[in-house]
Amino acid sequence: MQALILAGGKGTRLRPLTVYTPKPVVPICNRPFLLYQIETLRRAGIHDITLSLSYQPLKIEQLLGDGSEYGVKIKYTTEPQPMGTAGAYKFAEELIRERTVVFNGDILTDLDLEKVLAEHDQRQAAATIVLAPVDNPGSYGLVETEADGRVRRFLEKPKPDEISVNTINAGTYVLEPRLLDMIPAGENYSFEYGLFPALLQRGEPFFAHVPERAYWIDIGTPARYLQVHHDLLAGRVGQVQLPERLGEFDSATTAEFDELSRIADGCTLKPGAQIVNSVLGPGCYVDERARVENSVVWSHTRVSAGAQITNAIIGRGCHIGRSAQVGAGAVLGDKSSLTDYTQTETTS
Repeated sequence: MQALILAGGKGTRLRPLTVYTPKPVVPICNRPFLLYQIETLRRAGIHDITLSLSYQPLKIEQLLGDGSEYGVKIKYTTEPQPMGTAGAYKFAEELIRERTVVFNGDILTDLDLEKVLAEHDQRQAAATIVLAPVDNPGSYGLVETEADGRVRRFLEKPKPDEISVNTINAGTYVLEPRLLDMIPAGENYSFEYGLFPALLQRGEPFFAHVPERAYWIDIGTPARYLQVHHDLLAGRVGQVQLPERLGEFDSATTAEFDELSRIADGCTLKPGAQIVNSVLGPGCYVDERARVENSVVWSHTRVSAGAQITNAIIGRGCHIGRSAQVGAGAVLGDKSSLTDYTQTETTS
């Protein structure tokens, strides 16, 4: 059993956070994002993992190494040009000639992968696609299934009168190796518009798995990136291993931080500083009477005296000036600097 994580995206929707940091390793609660997916695979007994990369691949390889630190074996393949989802799977075929679990590299989930694999076996499926229910199905492409779980059809951007289900592609697949032979080599080719329609046309045993209950989120926009932090801090995501809540840091007696916040090593909290439902990366400095609430602050950022950060994301090595007000929806890229008394616009 092997796994392939499709981690080649540029993360354009998550800019400016991804200008210097590839999306697959943006920090989630002070842990590179891909480690959550790797942990899901390892929990299901899958230790042979290939990462399909494209954008800033060396940064990812340098961070994760050969995987031994995380109890797995990681191999890498770098696309020469964008190959599409199925094209990337085909490009990696020399490394993955066994049954393969494929993850889209921007999904955080607490999916019970062992159940998916057991169902795939029981049904003797050639392919299994994991589906996720959504509240607003009109905003997505939908997947219809038969009573026995077989995939019936895909509905792209359905009209209101065409909506019969609320299940969407959750970006997780189990694929038998013979499917590699159905994908053209060296072409940009997708699962959604290429391989999966071909499986339906040929009548292959193509099934869907709909979890009874599973957390699922695409972290690809700033709003969802912040939301996944709130969900993790609130304990709404099961089976997820988080780093220690509090690292080794200096805190004044009168500084305050609540029981939900996560504060990494090397931080400094000065008198009157307040940290509420937030994540501080390593080496952050929060000066007197500054307040960080419902926010994520990356490493080595300085928040000056009296500054207020609320429902915002602050990149690495930033400087927030004295009494600055950083409001809801603000996203600052690495090394941004706000002068004293700056007020950012807020968004609803």
